[in-house]
Amino acid sequence: MDTTHSFTHFRTCNLCEAMCGIAIEVKDNQITAIKGDQDDPFSKGHICPKALALKDLQEDPDRLKQPIMKTPEGWKKISWNRAFDIVANKAKSLQKEYGKNALGAYFGNPNTHHHGNLLFLLPFIQSLKTKNRFSATSNDQLPHMQANLELFGNQYLFPVPDIDHMDLFILLGSNPAASNGSLMSAPDYLARLKKIGKQGEVILIDPRKTETAKVCSQHLFIHPGTDAFLLLAMIHTLFQEKLVETGRLTPHIEGLSEIEFICDAFPPDVVAKQTGIPAETIKELARKLAQTPRSCLFGRMGTSTQVFGGVTTWLIYVINILTNHLDERGGLMFTKPAADMIEIADWFGQKGHINHYRSLSGLPEFGGELPASSMADQILSDSNEQIKMMIIVAGNPVLSSANSKRLEQAFKSLDFMVSVDFFLNETSQHADIILPPTAPLEQSHYDLALNLISVRNVA
Repeated sequence: MDTTHSFTHFRTCNLCEAMCGIAIEVKDNQITAIKGDQDDPFSKGHICPKALALKDLQEDPDRLKQPIMKTPEGWKKISWNRAFDIVANKAKSLQKEYGKNALGAYFGNPNTHHHGNLLFLLPFIQSLKTKNRFSATSNDQLPHMQANLELFGNQYLFPVPDIDHMDLFILLGSNPAASNGSLMSAPDYLARLKKIGKQGEVILIDPRKTETAKVCSQHLFIHPGTDAFLLLAMIHTLFQEKLVETGRLTPHIEGLSEIEFICDAFPPDVVAKQTGIPAETIKELARKLAQTPRSCLFGRMGTSTQVFGGVTTWLIYVINILTNHLDERGGLMFTKPAADMIEIADWFGQKGHINHYRSLSGLPEFGGELPASSMADQILSDSNEQIKMMIIVAGNPVLSSANSKRLEQAFKSLDFMVSVDFFLNETSQHADIILPPTAPLEQSHYDLALNLISVRNVA
């Protein structure tokens, strides 16, 4: 008698922002194949190598499945009840002795891909009662979130390129061929870019000849960190050549004269040498954006993680507003997901804020978090704000945050540290206890956060 059991499980890959639908074939509780789901209305069968790696992650012999504790004899397995008791009692005793801010917490990117964490991290964070909170946000998209807050009233209200309906797409510091897209969920991003190229133009502005350059109509090399000057010169051109058109946003716009005044000092002829892009090319970029009804300018990691990240991101939004490409078909548009976290955040008054308090090194908080770059200072500085214990949830800041050597030194100096992670890695190795979660394929999944930035409203 045949006792084998074969199933096909349909779900969403949660290893990046693309949210591709996958079909997982299982026989006798073993994964035999992972394929793109041809019937998925969003990804239409597309997957990348990341999805195939879900099998490796699920079956990795090094994956932790039980809490482990550091002892003089090495790592030892302990029970869940004992692990929880040790962690909770240590947190309580250290906060009682040194104050509530003696506890620090860092949350990594995978929390964004986990609806359980998104739903329960907020009450968990509130229960910690500490100002020493950090996340991957300040290493990534914080400039976008500040621009969202200042311009649109909510830090999570990201405008997303309407990539399927545009004739001109200008990418600044973005490499979707490697990232699969970032701050815009678009399965098979490159196919979408190629489609634009057939009927219009895709222009990449980047110091490097990245993987994305291969599918673009034009690649303009720019000197690193000078994006803000390029954008100021483009806005200068828009005003000089009377190309500003704000459409139905006009009644809601203030400060046009101030922006024109600011940009007056940055004509293309002056900026060309700084940026490495010829003055006529800068003017042509501005003209194309203004004269192509379905188009937009989009910046990503390269525009965020630089000295002028905040002003650069704001200027990108400003240019789209001045050329009538915000909240318009083929430009930057706002999503309306089935589970609208923006509305939920509004109900709870969680729209965002900045500079309610500062780190010991003087850096402002944003949305209740201090910059990750200040984490080592908060641990090593002798102060009543000094961190004595860290909780790391789904993050590896020793690899992903600034000044890793000093951060390692800081982690080693802690009285206690706990990591929620299913691997012993560069960060979790410094923990006293590691609490391993279940693997992605052992959990239910719905993209609460990433549907906020999807190029299609789907569920």
